[in-house]
Amino acid sequence: MTSLLKALLAVVVAAGAAIVLVEVTHRVMLRLGRRSQLLHDLGTTAHRPFLAAATVFAVQVAVRGFAGPFPGRGWVVHLLVIAVIASVAWLVGALLLVLEDVALSRWRVDVPDNLKARRLKTQVQMLRRVTVAAIVVLTLGVVLMTFPAVRALGASVLASAGIVSVIAALAAQSTLGNLFAGLQLAFSDAVRIDDVVVVEGEWGRIEDLTLTYAAVQIWDDRRLILPTSYFTTKPFQNWTRTGSAVLGTAEIDVDWSAPVEDLRTELRAVCEGTELWDGRVCVLQVTEAIGGMIRLRALVSANDAGALWDLRCLVRERLVRWVFEHRRDALPRVRADLAGAGGAQVVREKVHFHPDTEASEDARVFSGAGDGDERAAAFAGPEAVTTPDGVAMPGKRP
Repeated sequence: MTSLLKALLAVVVAAGAAIVLVEVTHRVMLRLGRRSQLLHDLGTTAHRPFLAAATVFAVQVAVRGFAGPFPGRGWVVHLLVIAVIASVAWLVGALLLVLEDVALSRWRVDVPDNLKARRLKTQVQMLRRVTVAAIVVLTLGVVLMTFPAVRALGASVLASAGIVSVIAALAAQSTLGNLFAGLQLAFSDAVRIDDVVVVEGEWGRIEDLTLTYAAVQIWDDRRLILPTSYFTTKPFQNWTRTGSAVLGTAEIDVDWSAPVEDLRTELRAVCEGTELWDGRVCVLQVTEAIGGMIRLRALVSANDAGALWDLRCLVRERLVRWVFEHRRDALPRVRADLAGAGGAQVVREKVHFHPDTEASEDARVFSGAGDGDERAAAFAGPEAVTTPDGVAMPGKRP
């Protein structure tokens, strides 16, 4: 009885000392955390796992050092060892999560130029899930190895590991494929968190990206859930892989008599009068002239896909209103030849053309305006080089 009371007293003293030490460390970390975000996060996130690990470890040392033989002593010590392993794993996981959060806090994703931040966020989230899974698996493995019967069983399990691995690979082929696809996406930059993509004919944003699936938030707030292997096996559009700035078009059909140059002036006024335009591209071109009408295509640019959609709608609305208010004779019309009883009577309308000796810069896409020259160089192929004997061979653009 004296030995048992001595052991209980030692346990209480050890646990109390551990709790006091942890609380003092916690207060110091919070005070220092007023100047350092890292110390503040450590003091708040790692407080409970640190308290559990220190207390259990102190109790284990007290039992081993001061408790004499008593019934069930071996099981008590074994349970304390398992508790120490679990609490230390909890503490390590908390410390790693704090470091990952600190890495993410240095990069903001709510700014226009957030390409590096989105890449880092995607990779950190993937690493966080892998880290948590690895800690759990290792902890379970270490705990199981504390049982002598499991260690003896391990030899026979390892002997048949080849057959078991083949069976497991065949049974979980789809799951393993998605797992490796998730790791590939995290470090290949093919797709990241907050990327604007077009998948399965739907336009949306990557809301979440895990090791097995990706959640796409569609523009109307629906969610499209896709396996990560989808992005490694099927083509998809990524509008923000290298930057968020994009180009878009707004098309209208008008009569051949429409004053194209005046419409270019109106387009320029619309773009310069709204904050949706990023100042890069503002071009109006005639892309088709068939069927008695001409098709005007306004090419404009914006900082992101959302602003581009609103800008395209605004441009289309203003151009339509300008044509209706100022040149109703340029509205689309149908021309026909009418043949009467007294002979063929041809109805012709007088069409006024406005020939331009040289198109303005707002009529060019691949030359002369803004980044048109760079766009032309990106889409142009190699120029042909003529050899001395007159044979044209493909060559490099100078």
